[in-house]
Amino acid sequence: MFENLSYLALQEYWWAIVSLLGSLLVFLLFVQGGQTLMYTLGKTDSEVKVLANSLGRKWEFTFTTLVTFGGAAFASFPLFYSTSFGGAYWVWMIILFAFIIQAVSYEYRSKASNWLGTKTYDTFLYINGLVATVLLGTAVATFFTGSDFLVNDMNQSFWQSPYKGLELALNFGRYATYINLSLGLGVFFLARILAILYFMNNVDDKAILERARKKLLPNAVLFLVFFLFFLINILVISGFNYDPVTKVVNMESFKYLHNLLAMPLVLIILLLGVVMVLWGIYRALFAYDKCGRKAIWFSGAGTVLTVFALLLTAGFNHTAFYPSVYDLQSSLTIENASSSKYTLIAMSYVSLMVPFVLAYIWYAWKSLNNTPITVKEMEEDSHSY
Repeated sequence: MFENLSYLALQEYWWAIVSLLGSLLVFLLFVQGGQTLMYTLGKTDSEVKVLANSLGRKWEFTFTTLVTFGGAAFASFPLFYSTSFGGAYWVWMIILFAFIIQAVSYEYRSKASNWLGTKTYDTFLYINGLVATVLLGTAVATFFTGSDFLVNDMNQSFWQSPYKGLELALNFGRYATYINLSLGLGVFFLARILAILYFMNNVDDKAILERARKKLLPNAVLFLVFFLFFLINILVISGFNYDPVTKVVNMESFKYLHNLLAMPLVLIILLLGVVMVLWGIYRALFAYDKCGRKAIWFSGAGTVLTVFALLLTAGFNHTAFYPSVYDLQSSLTIENASSSKYTLIAMSYVSLMVPFVLAYIWYAWKSLNNTPITVKEMEEDSHSY
C-alpha cells in the first residue's frame, strides 16, 4: 500500500502525522494551564487537592504525547530534530526540566515524608505550567519567523547564537521575537481556558466552578489579543518559499496567506477550529446550565483543528517549515529534512496502529472521568495526589 506512494507523498503524510501529534499536545496542555490556576480557583487545602487530583489523573497523557511527538519528529525528519533539539539546546532543556519537576511534584506533593512541603511542589507545578506553555508556543512560532542556524553540505547543523535558542524569546531588538512571544503567551492563556473548561467538566464543587467561570472571560480576552497578533502577523509577513524543481529557498510576500488560499481545505479547518474554540468559551460563559460541562470538547477539538491547520500551513505548498534567517539555503523543508523513503514506508505501516492507541486513550480517559471529583472523595481517597 505505502510502497505505491511517491517519496513526496510519504513526506507529506508524515508531516501531517507530526502536525496531528503537535496539535494534540497543545490541547493536552490544559494540564499545564490548570496548574497555574490551582491556588486561584482553590481557596482551601481541600479545594486545591481536588484540582490537583483532577489534573494529576491526566498529566501523563501530556507527557506521553510530548515524547511521542519528539519520537515521530526524530524518525521522520531527523535533520529537523538534530538542528532544533541540538541547536536550540537551552530552550528544549528548560522545557524538559519543567516536565521532570512536574512528574516529581505529582509523585511527592502529598507524601507523608514530603520534607519540601506540598506548596513547594505546587510551585514547581506552576513553573511547569508557565514555562512549558510559553516556550513550546515560542518554539512553534519559529516555524514561521525563522531561527539562526547553518546546515553544511554534510547535513551538520550549527546554531549561530551563543544563547542556544533563548534569543528566540529574548532578543527584543528583532520584531520576530514579539511574534514568537505572542504565540507563546497565546498558548499559555489557551491552556488556562481549556483547564477552566476541563474543571467544569471534571469537578463537582460549586465554589470552584463559580470562580472558574469568573476567570474564563479575562483569560479568553488575553488569548484572543495574543493569538490575533500572531495570526495577523504571519498572514502579512514574507514567508520562506522553495522552488519545487531547483529547491532554492526564497522569500515570498504574504507566503502563509497564499498557502491558505492555495489549500482551501486547510483554510476551512483553521476557520472551523477557531470558531469551535470560541463557541466552547461562549457556551461555558452563557449557557453553562445547559451544556457548559461539555464546552471542553468544543474548544478542545477546535484547538486540535486550529494548530493542525497552522502546522500544515507551515510545511505544505513548497514552504520551509524550519527556516533559517542566517542562511536561507539552510532552511529545512519536508523534502530535505526527511528520512529515507524506505524508513518512511516502514514507519507508515506502524502508524496504522495509531487509531488503536487513540481508542485506548479515549477508553482510559472515560474510565477516569466516570464521575466528577468532589471534596468528599478526596478526603476518603488514601491514594490521591
